[in-house]
Amino acid sequence: MKSNRRPELIIVADEQALAETAARRLLARVTHPNARAAVCLTGGSSPEGLYRLLAQEPCRSALPWDRVHWFMGDDRFVPADDALSNMGMARRAFLDRVDVNPANIHPIATDAAGPEAAAELYDAELKRFYGADRLQAPRPLFDLVLMGLGSDGHTASLFPRAPALHENARWAVGVATAGLAPFVPRVTLTFPVLASTHEMLFLVDGRDKRDVLARVLAGDDLPAGQARSDGDLVWLVDRAAAPEDGHAT
Repeated sequence: MKSNRRPELIIVADEQALAETAARRLLARVTHPNARAAVCLTGGSSPEGLYRLLAQEPCRSALPWDRVHWFMGDDRFVPADDALSNMGMARRAFLDRVDVNPANIHPIATDAAGPEAAAELYDAELKRFYGADRLQAPRPLFDLVLMGLGSDGHTASLFPRAPALHENARWAVGVATAGLAPFVPRVTLTFPVLASTHEMLFLVDGRDKRDVLARVLAGDDLPAGQARSDGDLVWLVDRAAAPEDGHAT
């Protein structure tokens, strides 16, 4: 599922500009008329500014909430109200602050018997939503997939040297041992499923991400650098995280 398109690097001034640019791109992807849309959310701190904007004007009124479905690229296997929950963070930041049909929110079942059981349930839910058991590049599962970048180069819950990096059959897998704190089990979508999108948008901010981002952009063998998209692949980066020779737009 490798795209032939070159990744696009967009550098903006600061965290606020990153959130505003991401919001514009999200709106552009989900506001096509009379069609169901799907967004795959990410956790961590980088998307929080974006999520807050979605619950505020003008995004709040511009988003077709009745037609957009919200999924998670990964989550920690903790209760939904736990502070470590990625879906919990998204709910607190915007989903619980707007009028959205609960059926349009698709959390990973972290109350299942274990991470693998939750992954099997999410695998089945994604396939039901897609309407097929096999992905087809001309018909992406998602309109937009949001991605983050960990200090070790991981993205979603796909950690360096983990078996999940090479999974091509399953749509979601359990991750028994995280490669970076917090050290709790996870559930993550796999690379082929994350790639099934019109746009994959990495959100990277902060000086502490500069070194690892430089390694990814230089082609080091890190999970984030292995991510591909059947559509556009965009790295949206603030000046603090950008390579030394980067210039804000």
